[in-house]
Amino acid sequence: MTATRVRPQTSGARRSRPGWRRAEHWRRAARTAWRRSEQSGRRPAAVDEDVAAGDALPQVLTTVGAVIAPTTAITALLLYFGRQHANAFFGYFGVNFTVLDLTPNDFLVRSADGLFMPIAVAASCALGGLWAHRFAVRRLPRDRRRAALGRAAPVVGGFGGLLVVVAAVAVVRGPGWPRRFPEAGGLALSIGVVLLVYAVHLARQARDGRRGPGLSGSGLAEWAAAFVLITVGLFWAVSTYARGVGLGRAAQLEEGLAGWPDAVVFSERDLRIDVPGVDPVTCADPEGAYRFRYDGLKLVQQAGDHYLLLPEAWAPESGAAVLLPRTDAVRLEFALPGREPPAAC
Repeated sequence: MTATRVRPQTSGARRSRPGWRRAEHWRRAARTAWRRSEQSGRRPAAVDEDVAAGDALPQVLTTVGAVIAPTTAITALLLYFGRQHANAFFGYFGVNFTVLDLTPNDFLVRSADGLFMPIAVAASCALGGLWAHRFAVRRLPRDRRRAALGRAAPVVGGFGGLLVVVAAVAVVRGPGWPRRFPEAGGLALSIGVVLLVYAVHLARQARDGRRGPGLSGSGLAEWAAAFVLITVGLFWAVSTYARGVGLGRAAQLEEGLAGWPDAVVFSERDLRIDVPGVDPVTCADPEGAYRFRYDGLKLVQQAGDHYLLLPEAWAPESGAAVLLPRTDAVRLEFALPGREPPAAC
């Protein structure tokens, strides 16, 4: 019989010993990193449960969007701004805009007139500021970056605090302060809060290096509060700006009113329009459908079931607006400005 040599079988633990050694090495390294982070007061990035500063604002926006639908919020803001625009525009002529039955579409169209410029300016300033920050930080050497950020933080924060004080003064003084720039209060609040947040960001970068520390729950609350204050300031500033745009558009209309088409009003009954600049004419034909005519008017807007008309020589001191119901008893005819009306109907 031939003897056969049998090799001893190695256990699975023996065969996997190199892998076990590597796993044990990484476990020891993790425990060492944990002890060092506990001694230094900071946790390592691999086990940090905080949120990075760059991810804070997107998370805040996501949370806000989950509570308030963005489309609904934006539409509500546009309607409010359009309402402010209409209030100032028609109030310039002494008309309460609520009697005109303006539709939401009317408010939305008017809001575009008041929001176009502020949105463009705010977006341009934000984009320019971000580009300037990135360019300045990247051009500085690493050893000089922290010192420069440390010197810039108190300057930026002081200027931001001064702007917040200006906003507080505007609140105390009431709407319309300062007279020449009533939007200053809202802009000061928004820009001041942005600068304060930016100053804190610079101070953290100067203290912790190029990458700022993570944000905990209190850090997210800080970003959320800043976001709310900035939004309130912009809401305040743009609302005031919308009223100013409405007044400006009304003044432009007054200056160019003579070039608008003439609106000749025919009526079945005497409307008793006793307004300077309006000439009533009684038609001679007793069988005519419309027996009364009124010359010298300009149609400003047809809203809902009403016509809003102004006399050609309207003036803030003595002028009056005419509001007529839109019914079959009233008919309008239009003619080029400057044309002599006929002597009879």
